[in-house]
Amino acid sequence: MRAMLRWAHSDLRTHRGEALFLVLATVGIVTSLLLATTLFGYATNPWQRLFTQSRGAHVWIHTAPSAEVSELARLAGVESTAGPYRTADTTVTSRGTRASVELRGTSDRPEVGRPLLTSGRWLDPGRPEGVVLESSLARTLLAGPGDVLSLPGGGKLTVLGVADSAEPRYRKGERPGLVWVQPATLPRTAAEQGQVIGLRLTDPDDTDYAVQRAVTLLGAGAVSEVSAWQQARAEAEGDNRLLGLVLGLFGLGALVAAGLAVHGAIGTRIRGHLRDISILKAIGFTPGQVVRIFLLQHLAYALLGAVAAATLTQALGPLLPGRLGDAVDLWQGMPGHTAALVAVPVGVVLFIGATTGLAAWRAGRVPPVPVSRAAVPAGGRLSGVARRALGVGLPPALVLGWHRAFTRRARSLATIARLALPLTLIVVAMSAWTTIDRFHSEPERMGLASALTVRAGDGLGDAEARALLARAPEVAAAHPGVEVAALVSGQTATIALRGIGTEAEPYPFTLAEGRPAHGPDEAVAGQGLLDLLDVAVGDWVRLTVAGRPQILHIVGRSIEPENAGRTISTSLDTLRENDPGLRPTLYQVRLRDGADPRRVAAELTAAAGPGRLDVHTVTNPADGLSPLRGVVVGLLGVLALIGLVELLTAIGGTVRESERDLLALKAIGLSPRQITGITVTATGCTALAATAVALALGLPLAHWLIDAQGSSSGIGAGIARGPSPVVLSLFAAAAVLGALALAVLPALRAARRRLADTLGAVA
Repeated sequence: MRAMLRWAHSDLRTHRGEALFLVLATVGIVTSLLLATTLFGYATNPWQRLFTQSRGAHVWIHTAPSAEVSELARLAGVESTAGPYRTADTTVTSRGTRASVELRGTSDRPEVGRPLLTSGRWLDPGRPEGVVLESSLARTLLAGPGDVLSLPGGGKLTVLGVADSAEPRYRKGERPGLVWVQPATLPRTAAEQGQVIGLRLTDPDDTDYAVQRAVTLLGAGAVSEVSAWQQARAEAEGDNRLLGLVLGLFGLGALVAAGLAVHGAIGTRIRGHLRDISILKAIGFTPGQVVRIFLLQHLAYALLGAVAAATLTQALGPLLPGRLGDAVDLWQGMPGHTAALVAVPVGVVLFIGATTGLAAWRAGRVPPVPVSRAAVPAGGRLSGVARRALGVGLPPALVLGWHRAFTRRARSLATIARLALPLTLIVVAMSAWTTIDRFHSEPERMGLASALTVRAGDGLGDAEARALLARAPEVAAAHPGVEVAALVSGQTATIALRGIGTEAEPYPFTLAEGRPAHGPDEAVAGQGLLDLLDVAVGDWVRLTVAGRPQILHIVGRSIEPENAGRTISTSLDTLRENDPGLRPTLYQVRLRDGADPRRVAAELTAAAGPGRLDVHTVTNPADGLSPLRGVVVGLLGVLALIGLVELLTAIGGTVRESERDLLALKAIGLSPRQITGITVTATGCTALAATAVALALGLPLAHWLIDAQGSSSGIGAGIARGPSPVVLSLFAAAAVLGALALAVLPALRAARRRLADTLGAVA
């Protein structure tokens, strides 16, 4: 054991830098995987826990006031119901912030879909003006217990409490917020009345079938909106699941790259220490002991890095900014936290141990008597191409360097593949960064042509609203439109039907497939709607809007960042053919280049007067992915470390093999500078080949991964953007020039070795 420890200590002193890089790479890999586990738990567990604690309803159905919704409780598969509750749609204002809300009349806290109070108290029959706000709406309004909300017409509501709900959350301009009020308060607050009922099912997997039966029983004309638990869960998960996927993908990729790098490093080291290993066996070391030397040494590196990563994540994770810190803080209180904190580092250590064992097994097979080396040069005989290149006067260093890099095909291809893997992941990470950046720099090409959504308020007609928007100097165009909830064919879900723009001034949808909708009954749809209905571009679809059928021809697929892509859009003129009295209820506003949407929104609100215009900026999905930028930077650092380990291994192997040819090269008259150039050129050729492979594989892989994620989220394929040619050129140049710079010093040392040392090395 003492001899094994002395060998390991000597090897550590010789390869300190490589050991440090392996430890740091392991720290980065384990940290990435732990954060991925954290974000997955953060994305799914809070909503699931809320749904379970509140006995959430699997389906919420909004209907007309006259619908006999009580019959739904007797449907097969319905375990229990929440409501029915009377509802009213209105707007409330708090601290200058205006929001559309659904007032829901209830006095007692229900057993199904039970709101969970986070602050304040529940409704008090003695205070009819008291209300309870859903938590996401309360955050938007900056309201809490004791605050007063203003209603249109001068009415007032007092906030008694704030509660969490498992229903879909408030989304400005898309979904109203939820406000629980006393039933007696409803007639005095709004004229748009309705009712809602929640269904808790015995089998959640039968949600679509249950919705279809419920709509059939009530009649399509009586149902205005249907929301299912899957939609609420997906919205609650939001971008956290995507962040978890990115971290998990790159963490696993980095783990594989690190394992291959360790395998290559040990293999190269074994080839360079064949004499030493033979001597160890000659003095009594068994093959198992030789294997254990390498295995335990690298397991110690991996264990050190894994323990450091787990400790740092546990101690410093809650201090991370934004949702990463919140996720780690919440994750530390979950039941499976300890198991994951142990399982992930142990899994990484075991994987690195497996790859180490495969390489170390070869060391155990080295014979105890050194085998004399062949007289053939390490690079093999010169090929015909190399000889012709020397004959035409090309520098010997370039020709022999290229020859050394690619002659041993199996070993050369393995080295290129190991180095290309982290470089490929870096290209994918750069593409993800570029795609996020395009959402901000070129939103019109990512489905966000409009910067503002404007809705007319009290006493503001269509003509006056258009005139107000036309007078704003920074408004480039204002497209009138309407957005209504429509039942899809089969009556299993509701989607958003939009009529925006006119045939004379069409709205500039961003199309990824097909063509724009120009003619009557033509429309473009998002990927989420195509997947929901199992249709494609060119098909006809039948929708139901307030009991009236609407048949549309899908001629294009648009990139739809909103509503999970479950949106179909046509012109306002097409919808007016079915309802001539239809009037615009919103305006999609495009701004001139350089205009600040928030400032323009404030100016429009001030120009219209209090309560007359509801203006809000269009939500950019990339805003929720801002933590991904920091994640990408960290991943790039980890992958760069792994690539550096592999590059140092390749350089060390090239230098050791060049020692065999040193006498021959000096004998034919090559100077130390030329001999150095051979090693540097070989390293540069290897790095250039690995970079070319990384670009050839990384760009298509990045487009496929990003578009696959876009399709699964409903936005749709076609959003992937690769780095510019300038950035890719800089990346390739940095990789190759960095490899050349790293190879210079070891190559100089090898070229200036004394002849006696060289004779000893090749003996």
